[in-house]
Amino acid sequence: MRLMIKQRVFSLTDTYDVYDESETPKYFVKSQFLSIGHNIHVYDRNNNEVGAIHQKLLTFLPKFEIEINGVAVGTIQKELSFFKPRYAIDCNGWKVNGNLFGWDYEVYSGSVPIVHISKEPFHWGDTYMLDFYNPEDEIMGLLLVIAIDAANCSDKND
Repeated sequence: MRLMIKQRVFSLTDTYDVYDESETPKYFVKSQFLSIGHNIHVYDRNNNEVGAIHQKLLTFLPKFEIEINGVAVGTIQKELSFFKPRYAIDCNGWKVNGNLFGWDYEVYSGSVPIVHISKEPFHWGDTYMLDFYNPEDEIMGLLLVIAIDAANCSDKND
């Protein structure tokens, strides 16, 4: 199963459209305007909130709390590293490994792959492809990618 996330370039806040394999809109992602830190909400086609990401303030490196259907399910925090982007995930026993440029990530549960995330180069705005091994991991994987993008965005703004 595959999702494509495309960032809207001309928007006052971080806004993304998420499409399924047949390029049909499936989710809409929007951050709150004029908030301290990132507060990002994910909505389905019927405008129901299915998930949220809230940046924890007063941390050395970017840290985010992830909610699914209003319930906190875990956190993700960028770790200090020199060559590869690394993230500590406290959710489902998942871990993330990225390549040198931070454009490709593999998410694992133990040694079992969950989702492969790749950033597509040469697009107007950030574009990510998510390849899921199990469709049940779709929402968590989507929230994880948005949190990683927000963590990278936080680094650029600091």
